[in-house]
Amino acid sequence: MESTNYGKKIRAYRKLKGYTQQEFAKQVGMSVSVLGDIERGNRQPNDTMLEQMAKVLNISKFQLL
Repeated sequence: MESTNYGKKIRAYRKLKGYTQQEFAKQVGMSVSVLGDIERGNRQPNDTMLEQMAKVLNISKFQLL
């Protein structure tokens, strides 16, 4: 359940900032399939991933929690 919430927030912020999955994954340094798994709630991002996503989105890591 918790990873689904992460995924929904990440997807919402990504779309709000105008990134496609491909663009965002490249900026964050992960594959599109890993990003897709996170957004669907099939995988939970680790702290490093969250920090990098927040940095690319120009938001606080805590906004994704």
